[in-house]
Amino acid sequence: MDIRQITVVGAGTMGHGIAQIAAMGGFGVKLVDVSRDVLLAAKEQVEKNLRKGVELRKVDPSHLSDSLERIELCTELDEAAKETDLVIEAVPEELPLKRELFSRLDKLAPLGTILATNTSTLSPGEIGSATDRPGQVVGMHFFNPVHIMRLVEVVRSLATSDETLDVALNVAQQMGKETVVVDESPGFVTSRISALVGNEAFYMLMEGVADAGDIDRAVKLGLNYPMGPLELADLVGLDVRLRNLEYLHRMLGEKFRPCPLLVKYVRAGRLGRKTGRGVYNYVED
Repeated sequence: MDIRQITVVGAGTMGHGIAQIAAMGGFGVKLVDVSRDVLLAAKEQVEKNLRKGVELRKVDPSHLSDSLERIELCTELDEAAKETDLVIEAVPEELPLKRELFSRLDKLAPLGTILATNTSTLSPGEIGSATDRPGQVVGMHFFNPVHIMRLVEVVRSLATSDETLDVALNVAQQMGKETVVVDESPGFVTSRISALVGNEAFYMLMEGVADAGDIDRAVKLGLNYPMGPLELADLVGLDVRLRNLEYLHRMLGEKFRPCPLLVKYVRAGRLGRKTGRGVYNYVED
């Protein structure tokens, strides 16, 4: 199947990152969000990322304008889904929301269109069961920041067809990513391991084993992680990390029970970089 046009639903951090690498890979992109302001901010961030890439000599200057021109901003899902080969969903990690969206996309998109979910923990099969085309539903788990992180986990459900899987792999590779294939399981490979490490870091912080900076430094220097688990939680969003852990706890048991300190931070609105304060403080008092 020849993929030329991709629709990305959701223009937040993950959505605009996926739109950027899709455009850089030569695809036409429709980036959809209900908020025009969010879309404009997303396009601005994509341009900023591309200009930084040019400065670092990782992006050819000619690709900057070409990539930006390939991205069309849309506030109407109905219009954006009518003529597209692949939809990649990047809305919040809430199963009812994703199922509702996929049910709607199933009615709007052409019969041959593949529907991909960027979920990091949820079941592509359960999401796909809200459609009449479960064989054309696949997980494509990108990582934050999308334009830098090299991996895409391609997740097949029991219903995902071989053709759908091949398309997802080829598209990810054309976007410049490396891929692994995962049979559907809660948390897949990366989120399952990352959730455990991050949750244990919160328990150590709560127990006073070390302060946050030393926990992160120990993991980076001793285990060669590029980012400490508490830094990563702030980047991803503590609310996102908590939702992931709650889901994994329901599906896989007690070892994924969220640390009470993480719950306390989220209830206090300390969600990480996006709110200016999480484990660390990102704004001056």
